[in-house]
Amino acid sequence: MPEQDVRLQLLDAWLDQQLPAVFAERGWGAVPAATLTAASSDASFRRYFRWQAGERSLIVMDAPPPREDCRPFVKVAGLLAGAGVNVPQILAADLERGFLLLNDLGRQTYLEVIETEDADRLMDDALEALLALQRLPLDGQLPGYDEALLLRELQLFPDWYLRRHLGLELSAAQQAAWQRTCALLIDSALAQPRVLVHRDYMPRNLMLSERNPGVLDFQDAVYGPVTYDVTCLFKDAFLSWPEARVRGWLQDYWRRARAAAIPVQAEFEDFLRASDLMGVQRHLKVIGIFARICHRDGKPRYLEDVPRFFAYIQAVLARRPELAELGELLADLPQPAAVPE
Repeated sequence: MPEQDVRLQLLDAWLDQQLPAVFAERGWGAVPAATLTAASSDASFRRYFRWQAGERSLIVMDAPPPREDCRPFVKVAGLLAGAGVNVPQILAADLERGFLLLNDLGRQTYLEVIETEDADRLMDDALEALLALQRLPLDGQLPGYDEALLLRELQLFPDWYLRRHLGLELSAAQQAAWQRTCALLIDSALAQPRVLVHRDYMPRNLMLSERNPGVLDFQDAVYGPVTYDVTCLFKDAFLSWPEARVRGWLQDYWRRARAAAIPVQAEFEDFLRASDLMGVQRHLKVIGIFARICHRDGKPRYLEDVPRFFAYIQAVLARRPELAELGELLADLPQPAAVPE
């Protein structure tokens, strides 16, 4: 029997044990007959199921050890809930086996529902939640987004996209240029004011919820650059917006952040430059991750969105001459297909 079927049997048995206590604690009465269906999966090894009985639905996370660890999810969920961010409540947990029972924040992500006409309203809600997240104190409960982590992320691009996916090796001159580019991007990131960083704050991880938005996939949170999450929100892996609209949203965030005493850069143009360079670091990382997911994990569909990240990078290269060496390196690569509609 496949491993995941064995885990599903274990998960079913665990739910049978946990649900009576969960229902009794909340005054929900007897546990009714219910269905358990796949809710979603992502680029990791985690799986999500929806437990449904009439109008009541719950979410079950299956995070198989040793590939996944539920502890960071539980820890960060507590931090964010304390800040008033709408994150899943943990109703029951088996951290050793990687099972969590959560309340259901909704069936539709921002990515599924956001349209040009209502984008401003939804982004406004997303920014309010982000500002609440960023107001949390830096009290040492999370790791820092340090030089070593930033460099490991950047190295995913040559290791997985260039070498593994394209079969290319950088020349000595190109490798030197790449190292100078990495130093520039890392120095910019480390020079920024620090806040709590979600690290994947994008429409796919925001739920259309009764208290909007519901925030998911926060388990990799760190303390790091203030521009990271807001740049991630507007330069999404699966959805692109016109540059002028993104600039307007970024300016709105910058003004609101200053009013909320979030430590953003004092001048908007300095904030924009930091956002641009932070975005390039993330885009290069994600291209590498998508290549790794394809070749290591057998999930090639993520590569379809690689052209989107090259388009984001090219837009920044056009206005940031300090990244000229990166532009020259990318110009020598095989050109990916156009950004998918």
